[in-house]
Amino acid sequence: MHNETSPTPTIDPRLVLFEAIARKRTVTAEYNGVQMRLAPHILFERRGDLFLSALNMSKNWRSDDEKHLGHFKLDGLGETRLTEEGFDPLPSFVPVTPQPDDRLVLAI
Repeated sequence: MHNETSPTPTIDPRLVLFEAIARKRTVTAEYNGVQMRLAPHILFERRGDLFLSALNMSKNWRSDDEKHLGHFKLDGLGETRLTEEGFDPLPSFVPVTPQPDDRLVLAI
């Protein structure tokens, strides 16, 4: 008898982010080798690639006024996991894409 373990199924990060945006939940993810906690606000397409606009909640911001959304290419996000931690959108948040040619996929 063999002790084979089946690999843990990988959940498509797009599905994780859709749920996170719809439910206003944070995600954890690895980006460029750094583990981050993100508050996703917008998912958009730019020249065929998907990007996430999110607040990096792992960053030490000097003040609330300094906080802004960063843009993360989905291909660079790894180990994306939904948390049960909710978040409030940035007060200055407007659901528009960063550039006029970007295509909005989903926003909070």
